Amino acid sequence: LKAVILIGGPQKGTRFRPLSFEVPKPLFPVAGVPMVQHHIEACAKVPGMKEILLMGFYQPHEALSRFLVSAQQEFKIPIRYLQEYAALGTGGGIYHFRDQILSGGAEAFFVLNADVCSEFPLQEMLEFRQQHGNAQSFVILGTTANRTQALNYGCIVANTDTQEVQHYVEKPSTFVSEIINCGIYLFTPAIFQHIGEVFQRNQQELVLEESSNGWQRAEVIRLEQDVFTALAGSGKLYVYKTDGFWSQIKSAGSAIYASRLYLNQYSKSHPERLAQNKPGGPIIRGNVYIHPTASIDSTAVLGPNVSIGEGVTVGAGVRVRESIVLHGASLHDHTCVLNTIVGWDSTIGRWARVEGTPSDPNPNDPYAKIDSETLFRDGRLTPSITILGCSVTIPAEVIILNSIVLPHKELSRSYKNQIIL
Repeated sequence: LKAVILIGGPQKGTRFRPLSFEVPKPLFPVAGVPMVQHHIEACAKVPGMKEILLMGFYQPHEALSRFLVSAQQEFKIPIRYLQEYAALGTGGGIYHFRDQILSGGAEAFFVLNADVCSEFPLQEMLEFRQQHGNAQSFVILGTTANRTQALNYGCIVANTDTQEVQHYVEKPSTFVSEIINCGIYLFTPAIFQHIGEVFQRNQQELVLEESSNGWQRAEVIRLEQDVFTALAGSGKLYVYKTDGFWSQIKSAGSAIYASRLYLNQYSKSHPERLAQNKPGGPIIRGNVYIHPTASIDSTAVLGPNVSIGEGVTVGAGVRVRESIVLHGASLHDHTCVLNTIVGWDSTIGRWARVEGTPSDPNPNDPYAKIDSETLFRDGRLTPSITILGCSVTIPAEVIILNSIVLPHKELSRSYKNQIIL
């Protein structure tokens, strides 16, 4: 068994700015560890996993190399980064590196998108394939969304008895199905034959694409539109439906929601990562992750859903809720931080209030997903979580509401609903 994690590249992740300026999006900490570490951990737990490949078109990157070395040591499994020479789409990359994926005689491999957060039921997908398909069938992980939100995802129509995928549509314009594609797949080497057919067809047509300016490379292959749509109804593609948590991490607001889902899971999987109330320690409410190097005043109140990074300083009487505070940040006495991502090495002055509007799914709808937030609606900034880029300084006694502050800014007054360039 092998696993391939698709981490994309620098031209994407624009909705994740200004945070993606400082660190590749897959290394952004969610619930205290880099986003992609949750994927690696899940893959490393699967018995028989021989190698994990990260695939994307980030240039060789110091932070990425450091992360891979430490992850290899921690999970005792070979992890390599394969760099695409350009953005090749979700299918083009794995086709380009098919020899690397199949080396060592891989009988099956997982493909995971890095920008999803999930319980990763990989073992269950393997068992499901043994029960339902045959040795050559492929499995998509699916989950239930509500009718309106399903249109933003790949929709799957499956046979209710066999779970065979009969029809697949990527982001349909009208309602097709409530079962959506989670971006986690289990393939066998036979998938390369199907991707190869798309590649041959693309080479013959090499059509002028309207969507891109100029010619589209034949190597750009999208698993969803090009491969699954063709495979549906052929008896080779199955869907395994999960009831576990799942969410996309497209915007910075969705990172706070993903952090909540992972922190919830820690009570079962990593209780040691959750902070406890101790005499002389800060007051903890709900699930909170605190890096061991952070220094936190005993009168601070943290939680629920708070993640405090390396070397963070939190002063007296500080209140933090539903927020991610990144390494080196400093929250002076009596600041209040709600629904906010505080960037690396940022400083919030005394008695300041920094607050955003959560973009959480509807709590009364068990199938609701997080809306992919647009930055603007009707020419106005959509109220969303507040984001402070790295090294932002906020003076004492001001209020910053629903704003995005780009890196290296020193603010002098209060702001509301603004992008501060």
